[in-house]
Formats: sequence, C-alpha cells, structure tokens
Amino acid sequence: MIPNILSIAGSDCSGGAGIQADIKAISANGGYAMSVLTALTAQNTRGVTAVSLCDTDMVAAQIAAIRDDIAIDAIKIGMLGDAAIIETVTKGIAGLACPVVLDPVMVAKGGDRLLRAPAVAALRDMLPLAGVITPNLPEAADLLGCAEAATTEEMIRQARALLALGPGAVLLKGGHLSGDRSPDLLLSPDVEAWFDGPRTATRNTHGTGCTFSSALATALGSGLAITEAADRAKRYISAAIAAADRLSVGTGHGPVHHFHFITGTDR
Repeated sequence: MIPNILSIAGSDCSGGAGIQADIKAISANGGYAMSVLTALTAQNTRGVTAVSLCDTDMVAAQIAAIRDDIAIDAIKIGMLGDAAIIETVTKGIAGLACPVVLDPVMVAKGGDRLLRAPAVAALRDMLPLAGVITPNLPEAADLLGCAEAATTEEMIRQARALLALGPGAVLLKGGHLSGDRSPDLLLSPDVEAWFDGPRTATRNTHGTGCTFSSALATALGSGLAITEAADRAKRYISAAIAAADRLSVGTGHGPVHHFHFITGTDR
C-alpha cells in the first residue's frame, strides 16, 4: 500500500522548501502527501520578506479534518512559528500511533529567523512527541543553548544531549561541518550509526532539511526500520543535491531536484 504521509509545516511560495518541498519529496519517495499549513511566507531563493502565521483554530481544524477521514501512516513536522501553534499541533496529533519526524525549523537558508526565541522552549517540550528529530548543527546548538558542533566528536556529544530531552531518536545532520564530506549521525538508545556522503559543490541547497525529513517520514511510514529509513533518506537527498544545478530557479540559494530520477539521475 502507498503510505499516507502528513506534513505539518509552513508554505514557501517559491516552491523550494516548506510544504511544497514536502509534497514533492513525499511523492518522489512513493507516498501520498497531505498537508496542514501553519504559516504563509513570502520568500524566494534570496530570502524571506514576510511571514503570516495561521490562526490556531484553523491549524486544529485542518488536523481534525485529516484525522476524521484518512489513516495517517507517518507525520512530518516542520515550521511551526510560535508557541501557540506548537501547543495546537501537539494536542492535535496526540494519540496517533504512527511515526513522527520533527524537523526543528528555526532559521531559513538565507538567515531569516522562522521561530522566535520564546517559542524555542515550547519546541523543546514537544521533543518527546517525536520518534525522531532531524536538526542540523545550528538548530541543535539553538535547542541546547550551546556553540555549534565543529567536529564529529562534538556531534556525538550534542546528539546525546538532544536524546536526553526525550525524542525516540536523533538524526543530527552534519552538512555544516567543514571539509569535503557530509556525515549524518543517527542516535537512539539502541543505535549509533553514521551516514556519510561527499559534499556537493553547489549553492542550490534551499529546502534540504524539509526534503530530507519528508523522505525519512515516508520511509518510516512505509514500514522501514529507522536505520534503513535513514539510509534511504540520505541517499535520496544526496542525489537531489547532486542534481540541483540542473534546475534554474532564482538567483540565490536554489532548490534541490526532488524528481532527479525522472530525468535519468540515479535515485
């Protein structure tokens, strides 16, 4: 069966990140994509120019409409915007017996902050709800209130600290490390595994976090174990980044190529 994957996130009108990237990644990985909008953003490859958060009643109504009619096989959570929306989403998905992937979206690719500091505490409280969280190194540092990891040893220490906050697993992305490799660390009470790959020389990396977490949620919703799901998601995002320069979208940080395999690139 094709898994039904629900993305709860903000909209990116340029199509590279947010709900739009989630729908593309879920579809590209064989899932049926559903969406709950938490925010509208005016943005492009050069940055975010406006953000309008959705009313919490509307967020709750969207979740309820899905739950009332459609089986949900996995949930991906992205941009939430503020503490009230975080609390609304937490209540809305309570009791669902499916994998939850939480991508702690805090800062856009161009540096624009998408989650204000007062809401970070609410996001920390949400971590035990997640089966796996997928922070990059700046997001991990933000959640922990510490300096950004600069080595794989520091990644291990920070992943352990994040795991202590309550999620089922941590998939800490090492794309911000220096060097020619991009190592990701999966840590749970039972697993410590690295997923490594070469760094692609491209500026077109808009939406990588959204895309990766959506691919992971789709793999988990398909019934894969966390280690196999992480490996599949890593291979998918690596190939999408490698093919990104085949697109011509904007003059800043362009998007990855979600459907790279359709035009001949290995999946």
